[in-house]
Amino acid sequence: MKISDRQDIVDAFERQARACVDLGGPFTGNLCRILGANLDDRSAFGRRVATWPADSLWPDLVPLRCCAALNTLVRRGRAPALAAFYPPNDPGDDEPFWRAIEATIAAQDADMTAFLGSPPQTNEVVRSAVLLGGFLTIAEAVGRPLALYELGASAGLNLLFDRYAYDLDDNRKWGDAKSPVRIGSVWKGRAPALTTPLEIASRAAVDLRPVDARVSDDRERMLAYIWPEQTERLRRIEPALDMVAKSDLKVEQGDALAWLKNVMAGPPSDGLCRVVFHSVFVQYLPADLRRALREKIVEIGERATTAAPFAWLSMEAGEDRMSCDLRLTIWPGAERRRLAQVDWHGRWAKWE
Repeated sequence: MKISDRQDIVDAFERQARACVDLGGPFTGNLCRILGANLDDRSAFGRRVATWPADSLWPDLVPLRCCAALNTLVRRGRAPALAAFYPPNDPGDDEPFWRAIEATIAAQDADMTAFLGSPPQTNEVVRSAVLLGGFLTIAEAVGRPLALYELGASAGLNLLFDRYAYDLDDNRKWGDAKSPVRIGSVWKGRAPALTTPLEIASRAAVDLRPVDARVSDDRERMLAYIWPEQTERLRRIEPALDMVAKSDLKVEQGDALAWLKNVMAGPPSDGLCRVVFHSVFVQYLPADLRRALREKIVEIGERATTAAPFAWLSMEAGEDRMSCDLRLTIWPGAERRRLAQVDWHGRWAKWE
């Protein structure tokens, strides 16, 4: 049986293929399309996909898990015949490309099936460019140093946002001009002022399966989720991972809700603004956990004072799912508003 016999799987692969093309990943989009049309249940890998629960196909990003399972083999030199079809090479016709994919699945079935069991790690460092705008907005509003708490931090790349160099279009620069990590993002609309003083007092983070930038296997899993045709993303994330590896930053392993309850249990420090933030994170959570997390964040916010304010910054999927919304709430006050419509990878922001 081909997985194309299930219309919901066909829809998931086709939707992801279109999204990849729209986000500048034509090779990965074509790979999704070929997998959706040809993958069958003769392998354990194919059977795992064919039996995936219908209601979690899209939240679990199953097509991207399949692509990354192949990409990691190519990157590690374990699929040389398949590598001939990967960028910078032209994959050519679909039929020989599929045969190379099929042969790779047969040869690496157990490892590829195991790879599907863990959620994607997409800690895109360019998202720091739009998160920067959120942090500047918070700093301007509260006039205090920020204590950062990131949920679903993966390797924690975005926690070091203030150590990167930014080019935000129209000759707007921000950050460390000597940084090895250089990020370009096009800001349009009423963008936050880059002159706002921004001081980071502390950084803390949690992830259910954190990526340790100091461990080669962890790094490789993250790199496998960067689409192979997007070489600029690869060139940028390597030095960012090196910066994390050399820092004292540690992403704690744990459940986001339990961790948040623990780190927010004590009284806030006057003179600081605690900031809980996350990017492309909530889509991986079950609905009940998502709701409980939101309720906990609001509960913490309601205890904030003028001397110890609290902010919630999120970059999550917008209504059309082709872009994200950057949203912010600051307590006291509790007005939640959309700061900007932003690209999934942080390449542009339309500020409101």
